Amino acid sequence: MEELVLFEAEKKLMEIIWQEAPIESGKLVKIAGDSINWNKSTTYTVLRKLIAKGFVSNEDTIVRVLIPKEKVLISESNQIIEDSFSGSLPKFVAAFFGNKKTLSDEEADELMKLIKENMEGGK
Repeated sequence: MEELVLFEAEKKLMEIIWQEAPIESGKLVKIAGDSINWNKSTTYTVLRKLIAKGFVSNEDTIVRVLIPKEKVLISESNQIIEDSFSGSLPKFVAAFFGNKKTLSDEEADELMKLIKENMEGGK
Protein backbone atom coordinates (compact mmCIF):
# COMPACT_ATOMS: atom_id res chain seq x y z
CA MET A 1 0.00 0.00 0.00
CA GLU A 2 1.26 3.46 -0.84
CA GLU A 3 2.37 5.63 2.05
CA LEU A 4 0.22 8.75 2.32
CA VAL A 5 2.17 11.23 4.42
CA LEU A 6 0.72 14.52 5.59
CA PHE A 7 2.70 16.96 7.67
CA GLU A 8 0.96 18.76 10.54
CA ALA A 9 0.09 21.90 8.57
CA GLU A 10 -1.19 19.79 5.67
CA LYS A 11 -3.36 17.76 8.06
CA LYS A 12 -4.91 20.94 9.45
CA LEU A 13 -5.91 22.15 6.01
CA MET A 14 -7.01 18.69 4.86
CA GLU A 15 -9.36 18.43 7.86
CA ILE A 16 -11.11 21.57 6.64
CA ILE A 17 -11.14 20.37 3.04
CA TRP A 18 -12.47 16.91 3.94
CA GLN A 19 -15.27 18.55 5.89
CA GLU A 20 -16.16 21.28 3.35
CA ALA A 21 -15.24 19.99 -0.13
CA PRO A 22 -16.01 20.77 -2.79
CA ILE A 23 -15.19 24.31 -1.72
CA GLU A 24 -14.24 27.53 -3.46
CA SER A 25 -10.60 28.34 -2.72
CA GLY A 26 -11.49 31.84 -1.49
CA LYS A 27 -13.93 30.36 1.03
CA LEU A 28 -11.24 27.89 2.10
CA VAL A 29 -8.88 30.81 2.79
CA LYS A 30 -11.56 32.45 4.96
CA ILE A 31 -12.30 29.27 6.92
CA ALA A 32 -8.58 28.60 7.45
CA GLY A 33 -8.16 32.17 8.67
CA ASP A 34 -11.07 31.88 11.08
CA SER A 35 -10.44 28.37 12.39
CA ILE A 36 -6.64 28.00 12.42
CA ASN A 37 -5.59 31.64 12.18
CA TRP A 38 -3.80 31.30 8.83
CA ASN A 39 -3.32 34.12 6.36
CA LYS A 40 -4.07 33.83 2.65
CA SER A 41 -0.43 33.18 1.72
CA THR A 42 -0.03 30.30 4.19
CA THR A 43 -3.27 28.68 3.06
CA TYR A 44 -2.34 28.83 -0.62
CA THR A 45 1.20 27.57 0.07
CA VAL A 46 -0.12 24.50 1.90
CA LEU A 47 -2.85 24.03 -0.71
CA ARG A 48 -0.20 23.96 -3.47
CA LYS A 49 1.70 21.27 -1.54
CA LEU A 50 -1.47 19.18 -1.20
CA ILE A 51 -2.12 19.53 -4.93
CA ALA A 52 1.47 18.49 -5.74
CA LYS A 53 1.10 15.42 -3.51
CA GLY A 54 -2.17 14.47 -5.23
CA PHE A 55 -4.44 14.86 -2.21
CA VAL A 56 -6.66 17.55 -3.76
CA SER A 57 -7.34 19.32 -7.02
CA ASN A 58 -8.09 23.00 -7.56
CA GLU A 59 -9.77 23.63 -10.89
CA ASP A 60 -11.72 26.79 -11.66
CA THR A 61 -11.12 27.86 -8.03
CA ILE A 62 -12.97 24.79 -6.69
CA VAL A 63 -10.97 22.55 -4.34
CA ARG A 64 -11.94 18.88 -4.50
CA VAL A 65 -10.74 15.88 -2.49
CA LEU A 66 -8.81 13.25 -4.46
CA ILE A 67 -7.79 11.04 -1.51
CA PRO A 68 -10.46 10.36 1.11
CA LYS A 69 -9.70 10.73 4.81
CA GLU A 70 -10.29 7.02 5.43
CA LYS A 71 -7.52 6.07 3.02
CA VAL A 72 -5.08 8.42 4.78
CA LEU A 73 -6.05 7.03 8.20
CA ILE A 74 -5.46 3.47 7.00
CA SER A 75 -2.04 4.43 5.63
CA GLU A 76 -1.08 6.22 8.86
CA SER A 77 -2.24 3.26 10.97
CA ASN A 78 -0.27 0.81 8.85
CA GLN A 79 2.82 3.02 9.14
CA ILE A 80 2.52 3.15 12.95
CA ILE A 81 2.23 -0.64 13.11
CA GLU A 82 5.23 -1.03 10.79
CA ASP A 83 7.44 1.54 12.53
CA SER A 84 6.55 0.90 16.17
CA PHE A 85 5.62 -2.78 16.24
CA SER A 86 7.81 -4.28 13.49
CA GLY A 87 4.70 -4.82 11.38
CA SER A 88 3.10 -7.06 14.03
CA LEU A 89 -0.62 -6.49 14.38
CA PRO A 90 -0.82 -8.71 17.50
CA LYS A 91 1.87 -6.58 19.20
CA PHE A 92 -0.06 -3.45 18.27
CA VAL A 93 -3.31 -4.84 19.67
CA ALA A 94 -1.57 -5.94 22.88
CA ALA A 95 -0.10 -2.45 23.31
CA PHE A 96 -3.44 -0.86 22.51
CA PHE A 97 -5.17 -2.77 25.27
CA GLY A 98 -2.39 -2.11 27.75
CA ASN A 99 -3.86 -2.68 31.18
CA LYS A 100 -7.40 -3.03 29.88
CA LYS A 101 -8.15 -6.69 30.47
CA THR A 102 -11.75 -6.91 29.30
CA LEU A 103 -13.80 -6.03 26.25
CA SER A 104 -17.51 -5.49 26.09
CA ASP A 105 -19.39 -8.24 24.27
CA GLU A 106 -20.07 -5.78 21.46
CA GLU A 107 -16.37 -4.88 21.12
CA ALA A 108 -15.36 -8.54 21.14
CA ASP A 109 -17.97 -9.42 18.51
CA GLU A 110 -16.85 -6.54 16.30
CA LEU A 111 -13.18 -7.57 16.55
CA MET A 112 -13.98 -11.22 15.85
CA LYS A 113 -16.01 -10.20 12.80
CA LEU A 114 -13.08 -8.11 11.50
CA ILE A 115 -10.63 -10.96 12.09
CA LYS A 116 -12.83 -13.49 10.28
CA GLU A 117 -13.38 -11.11 7.34
CA ASN A 118 -9.65 -10.57 6.95
CA MET A 119 -8.25 -14.06 7.51
CA GLU A 120 -6.20 -15.64 4.75
CA GLY A 121 -8.00 -18.56 3.17
CA GLY A 122 -11.47 -17.13 3.69
CA LYS A 123 -13.84 -17.49 6.58
